[in-house]
Amino acid sequence: MQVWKQSVLSVVVLLAGVAGWVAFVPGAGEGLEKIGVPARLVGLVAPKGAETAGEGAGGQGQGRREGGRNAAPMVVTQAVVRGVVNDRLSAIGTGDAIRSVAVTPQATGTIREILIKSGDRVKHGQVLAKLDSEEQIISRGQAEVALKSAVEKSQLYHNIKSSVSRMDVFDAEIAEQGARLQLQAAELNLARRDIVAPIDGIVGIVPVNIGDNVTTTTSIVTLDDRSEVLVDYWVPERFANTIEVGLPVEATSVARPGQVFKGVVEAIDNRIDAASRTMHIRARIDNKADELRAGMSFNVTMRFAGQSYPAVDPLSVQWDSEGSFVWQVKDGKSEKVRVTIVQRNPDRVLVAGDLQDGDAIVTEGLQRVRVGGNVRVASELAENAGVATQ
Repeated sequence: MQVWKQSVLSVVVLLAGVAGWVAFVPGAGEGLEKIGVPARLVGLVAPKGAETAGEGAGGQGQGRREGGRNAAPMVVTQAVVRGVVNDRLSAIGTGDAIRSVAVTPQATGTIREILIKSGDRVKHGQVLAKLDSEEQIISRGQAEVALKSAVEKSQLYHNIKSSVSRMDVFDAEIAEQGARLQLQAAELNLARRDIVAPIDGIVGIVPVNIGDNVTTTTSIVTLDDRSEVLVDYWVPERFANTIEVGLPVEATSVARPGQVFKGVVEAIDNRIDAASRTMHIRARIDNKADELRAGMSFNVTMRFAGQSYPAVDPLSVQWDSEGSFVWQVKDGKSEKVRVTIVQRNPDRVLVAGDLQDGDAIVTEGLQRVRVGGNVRVASELAENAGVATQ
């Protein structure tokens, strides 16, 4: 094929493509007029309906404007709202009784009596078990006899001071005091044969039996004071300057689904763990109903004021070569607003950009929106239709 024929064919194909674009794409005619194409040439390929509407409205220019307005894409918008970033912290923690003691004997011996069972509530000073004490009882009796003898001798020497020296009287007084101390030691050794509760609490499983020989390192039973529960959990280091002692916390447990237990921050560690980059936090939760146990796992939640940002529908955020943006509708026209994504949530995306509360952002019909182009908002059309019907 000759060169001039190829050139003519290319021009014909190009003109046919432009004519098809103008005929089938709404608003394409206006675009050609804006770049300088004569309106008469555009009218040759523009849709017939646009010309007819223009003539019915009172003129070719007016008809073309009406046709452009009717061809504006229809969109659905949602208003910008405010959202808060980092307003919630969730962490997994482990509970422990506010006080927990493993009770051990203060002396070595054989268990003669056990006075408790698992699950009992005991008070401070209550006897839990007793060791054999025959030897200690004998020692106390001997100390009592020695004290009685020393007291009588001391009194006798005081009565006959004129017949004995002052040194003998002094020695008798010293012997009386020594005998009293010996009696106190014997009574203490006897008292230590009773294993008593050091705190108020609830008895765990008793691992020993009557007749077992125990030492000062043998655990007789564990007592837990569960009136309050301490929950230890770890938070990312970015919250180090946000969390303070006394802040409220909420905790839920797998063992009590649907229940929320309230508490406060009890203690904060003084350093960040270098390996995990987390900080140790301890919360105190009220447990007067005794629904919680030591060792339970908890999902701890804390809420903070956080920073406020515009929040938009996730569908409204678009991307191009320069980054993310949204389409804002203002005075019936669409404008591209650049935004930076701050935080993604399931229902909203927090962004940083030139947006104000209540701004209309396009969420549906995004494919046909152009910079500065006319748009029709579906909600506004519905309201206008309702007014026309009335």
